[in-house]
Amino acid sequence: MQIYLPIAELPISVLLVLGLSGAVGFISGLFGVGGGFLLTPLLIFLDIPPAVAVATVAAQVAGSSMTGVLTYWRRRTLDLKLGGVLVAGGILGTIFGVLFFNSMRRLGQLELVITLSYVTLFTTIGGLMLYDALRSALRVRAGRAVRLRRIAGTHPWWMGLPWRMRFHQSQLYASIIPIVALAVTIGFIGAVLGVGGGFILVPALIYFFRIPPAVVVGTSLFQILVTMTGATVLHAVTNQSVDLVLAVLLLVGGVVGAQFGGRAARNLDVGAFRLLLALLILAVGLRFAIELFIAPTEPFSVVLPESAR
Repeated sequence: MQIYLPIAELPISVLLVLGLSGAVGFISGLFGVGGGFLLTPLLIFLDIPPAVAVATVAAQVAGSSMTGVLTYWRRRTLDLKLGGVLVAGGILGTIFGVLFFNSMRRLGQLELVITLSYVTLFTTIGGLMLYDALRSALRVRAGRAVRLRRIAGTHPWWMGLPWRMRFHQSQLYASIIPIVALAVTIGFIGAVLGVGGGFILVPALIYFFRIPPAVVVGTSLFQILVTMTGATVLHAVTNQSVDLVLAVLLLVGGVVGAQFGGRAARNLDVGAFRLLLALLILAVGLRFAIELFIAPTEPFSVVLPESAR
């Protein structure tokens, strides 16, 4: 059964999209991260135009984040004050990201930029996470304790910068400069690559700012919800690349898959969790790297620039 995607301008199998989004939703529920970092490249591999894939996944990420935000709000593990700072930086980064996205699209270099960005970002982060997971596994085997957070009373230099603010819910008293810088970076990446950025934001808040994991996840989802909603609106208004038909299919499959992934996560060992997530991120980066060395089926093409259409 196929359906025509009006913005992507191609037919696609409904069952394939639902199965794909369901599998990504399962992985998202299993690892507790947004599935945009997997869904966007998979759609590109299915010949969905990169601009449409990025913008549409932003809409899907925003929709799927809503239920998570409500859940953590009811549990009172969402720091709205910290979330407000992250949202302010995230919106700024999102605006810069959409402007950069549109300029690269006008120049005809968007696909190359997306590919190189995925290769750089995912191989770097995946490699670092794999190194950390293997080191932790070796420490456990050697009988040494694994310390995920710094010893109480010690403070990294970036937390002592000017404009410090106290976040009671997160048990944090630190400068907002590095927090805003982190949010701007993630907002920019999310707008350009169509990813929520939770796989970067969550470990960064835990390792660099020592925020309790229970608060980090809900606060991260809140920031992702607002910034991805903003990115969706900007993409829709500035370049009309959000395919609502595809977004609805992705959202349905993702929500169903996430329910099963959340249940499976209860039986997943912490060490295996970190190792599998690292391998997953690294595999996506390597898959894009391979694309750089594969000869295209149509090495030459003539396309009118958007300004001339």
